[in-house]
Amino acid sequence: MTRRPTFDRERDLCSQGYRLIAGIDEVGRGAIAGPVAAAAVILPLDGDIPWLSLVRDSKQLSPRQRERIFDLVQQSPIPIAVGIGMVPHTVIDEIGIVRATQKAMEKAVAQLTRAPDSLLIDALPLPDIALPQWSIVRGDQLSLSIACASILAKVSRDRYMRELDSLYPGYGLASHKGYPTRKHLLGLQRLGPSSIHRRSFAPVRRLITGGS
Repeated sequence: MTRRPTFDRERDLCSQGYRLIAGIDEVGRGAIAGPVAAAAVILPLDGDIPWLSLVRDSKQLSPRQRERIFDLVQQSPIPIAVGIGMVPHTVIDEIGIVRATQKAMEKAVAQLTRAPDSLLIDALPLPDIALPQWSIVRGDQLSLSIACASILAKVSRDRYMRELDSLYPGYGLASHKGYPTRKHLLGLQRLGPSSIHRRSFAPVRRLITGGS
């Protein structure tokens, strides 16, 4: 059964005096091409939010459902603030995927038009941000703020990968979004790595070095 995220964590923080609570999530860590992306969103904890009942962990939604919610959020005056951050493959290769993911999250927080007073993060802590923060395992299934951020991050990155597909044809980026599917790996073997492939990731590195 699909689990519905709630505002329980946010309301608990609100009872402790926090008011601008940003939910943060990322997407693209397991891809072998393209950027890692993150989103941060601050939602009001009261009032009627018509589209909020649609929000789930982005992985539990179809592409059409995610796109619909993304557009509803962007067109709605209800979110207090939304921020999107992306870190390119070149930086991922330079500093590693964990630190690059943190940088994408930090960028998303920096893009918020209202400064948060606390953070709810899906699993990965952000030690370089001096704010009270809580890392929640499977947070995108538990917290509405994190779940909303997961949708915004996913749709933003998916749209970008579809743009890259027209620039780097033959790999199927529009369908698999840079993840190592069979179709992607076959394209990689046939065409070799493109300039947006992550050289430090094993399937790409093996082709470059000729290793097993």
